[in-house]
Amino acid sequence: MQPTVAPSVQFDRLRVRYGDTDVLQDVSLTIDGGSFTVLLGPSGSGKTTLLRTVNRMVDPAGGRVLLDGADVAMQKVVRLRRSIGYVMQASGLFPHRTVVDNVATVPRLLGVGREQARTTALAAMERVGLGPHLAQRYPSQLSGGQQQRVGVARALAAGPRIMLMDEPFGAVDPITRRALQQEILELHARTGVTILFVTHDVDEALALGDRILVLDVGGRVAQDATPTEILTSPADDFVAEMIGTANGDRALRVQTSRGAEVVVDRSGRPIGVLER
Repeated sequence: MQPTVAPSVQFDRLRVRYGDTDVLQDVSLTIDGGSFTVLLGPSGSGKTTLLRTVNRMVDPAGGRVLLDGADVAMQKVVRLRRSIGYVMQASGLFPHRTVVDNVATVPRLLGVGREQARTTALAAMERVGLGPHLAQRYPSQLSGGQQQRVGVARALAAGPRIMLMDEPFGAVDPITRRALQQEILELHARTGVTILFVTHDVDEALALGDRILVLDVGGRVAQDATPTEILTSPADDFVAEMIGTANGDRALRVQTSRGAEVVVDRSGRPIGVLER
């Protein structure tokens, strides 16, 4: 299942306080429906807090969050959360349920019969590269990468209007991480679902987002642009430092070696080969 039209998300003068601290201060921006938007920033910039206002895991002290113009504060929180896919770094799987039962959780809560929910769950598993032979295993019997795939499958199983992903690949090894990144890009291309993806990893942000929001402390939107625009025209010193262009870390050049054109970084370390 998938939404017919992916929703837009609007943050309207949003303010969130934890104790005496303003974590988000007057944040206003709109996320286009069907986009893959990455929230990039250091710890304490309010990335996760902003994400969680969408499904009301965090309620603002002021302002509004709108899904296609409808204020989430006016919606029943349980129904809202069941319509939104949520994937986090710790997969949040139920340890005493099998993989297929974990994935079928939301369809069952929505009143889908057991057999239909199982069919839906198996289809969602297949979409993220999990074969049916894993259906009866328990989370403890899976690798970290497989657990994260189960988390994504569970988020997909109810045909969510929007996917919220909070550093979902941060705890897996680099090879698995690249594979998961490619899978989520392919999934986005197939479904057109609106994705909000939180990361503090610049390379991940550049690889995934068709739009990147660089957040500073207090949720200040330091730059809102495409990956290419951020690399070539950082808005200020903070953004340049954040993405590594201020000190030349992103400066690359090409040198020839054994007839091949090799891309190297500023220290001369090879990072790739140009295709002919």
